[in-house]
Amino acid sequence: MSQAKTQPFDPLDVSNYSLEKLPDIKGSVWMDRVKFIGLPLGIFLFLYFYLQWCGPIEVFESQSKVPAEHCYAALGIFASSLILWLTEAIPNYLTSFLIIVATIMTGIMNMRPTFAILGEPVMVLNIASFIMASALMVTGLAKRICLYLVLAMGKNVTYILACFIAINILLGAFVSATSAKTALLLPLFMVISAMYGSTGSESRNNVGKNMVLQNLLANNVSASAFITGSAANLLAAQLLENAGYKVYYSDWLMALLPLAIIQCAFSWYSGTRWIFPIRKEDASPKLEGGHERLQQELSKLGPLTAKELRAGIVFLCVLVLWATDRYHGIRAEVVALMGAITVLMPSVCKLPAIGVIKWNDADIPWHMLMFSWGAYVLGGLVDKTDIVGLWMHYSLDSWNAASMPKVSVFAILAALFALTTLISESKTARTIVLFPIIISVAKNYNWDVIGFCLPMAFLINQVYVLYFNSKPANISYLTNQYSSWESFKFGIIQMGACLIMLILWTQYVMPLMGFNSKLW
Repeated sequence: MSQAKTQPFDPLDVSNYSLEKLPDIKGSVWMDRVKFIGLPLGIFLFLYFYLQWCGPIEVFESQSKVPAEHCYAALGIFASSLILWLTEAIPNYLTSFLIIVATIMTGIMNMRPTFAILGEPVMVLNIASFIMASALMVTGLAKRICLYLVLAMGKNVTYILACFIAINILLGAFVSATSAKTALLLPLFMVISAMYGSTGSESRNNVGKNMVLQNLLANNVSASAFITGSAANLLAAQLLENAGYKVYYSDWLMALLPLAIIQCAFSWYSGTRWIFPIRKEDASPKLEGGHERLQQELSKLGPLTAKELRAGIVFLCVLVLWATDRYHGIRAEVVALMGAITVLMPSVCKLPAIGVIKWNDADIPWHMLMFSWGAYVLGGLVDKTDIVGLWMHYSLDSWNAASMPKVSVFAILAALFALTTLISESKTARTIVLFPIIISVAKNYNWDVIGFCLPMAFLINQVYVLYFNSKPANISYLTNQYSSWESFKFGIIQMGACLIMLILWTQYVMPLMGFNSKLW
């Protein structure tokens, strides 16, 4: 009985780099220990505050906004959910379910308004955005655009890197899941890396390091450029609106898209020139046939189909309406829902179908939406009980922070917001914890809330320094194109540069756009 011959690994085969073929990375011993203690620690923290084992808390007892016992319960839910999210002792969406049940059972919010949060406009925007993004993926239009642009760059590796950055920014306007962008682009940039002799493990070079790390950074930074770029962005906008400050899609786009482009350009230049300089000998292809393989992939798609054309038209119309929402008054959520209806619309009265996908084709990550539901409920109970505001005002008075310059407060909060990405994978958890504090600080000192908080939102998606900082970072690390030290070196330099650029941008550029954001 003859055994089947094992096919040799083909580094130019795009299918070899699909996500399901990447190896699993098991957590370290310490990560397993953290997960082990997460659930009992979360339960203890909830009981510690809910049963008031902590003793009287002055800021809760002295206020009259809500019953004091609600404040203790809210703090218990807040602290325990934060522990569960950060340790990932249980899946994040199950933590959200626990938040919802605990919020109702402790009487902080009634069942109807708690359940109604799933129907909040921001949740509708989430779902509709995923439906429209699915239309790009299912029709093949996203893949066609990516392949066409990469092939148009020829064999100039620095131009190819710049092209991938541009693709990430382009997709950031439509695809709110950074993991989905990684899944789409990873096979392409892995084939390019293999063409230039970087196949991972012992066969690494600076082309492969730049190819993967530049894509990782551009993927996340491009999400910061659009209010729909990630669920955490939508949460930040919702928190601002709940506080009485509406941020339009056009405001976010105008303030943060140019900064995202500047940061990506700096990353491209510094990465290829200083951090991992690409030598002349590395800049020439080592394996022949790479472009031909990509051309074959493009050829498999055939000519542009009517479905792709309709999907493209819908997305352009949606983007134009989003970018001009301040002028026509139609909210981004309504525009997104109209776009989702259009791409799902079947044939009616025997007329040609307008839509391009069916409901079952829509890749809606319900587990993430359930997580978002719990996060928004947590935001609701924080807003109702004002536990963050009470603590923040008390702390600021204790520190005599009123004597600190505005730029110092901004820099400290920005650094804190940025550096917490090193310890937490959840952008939503960081936002739900820190963004209310940022809003509270701005309100406490009577600073312009939009001018102070909107640039802070740029830091939500700076999650590329370590491999466990985000799902795209974890997936990128699995390509074995770089070490964790190289990732840290590249990422921490880019994050430091981002903080400097953000302060200068907030002080000098955003005021020219009409924002009251000057720091000194």
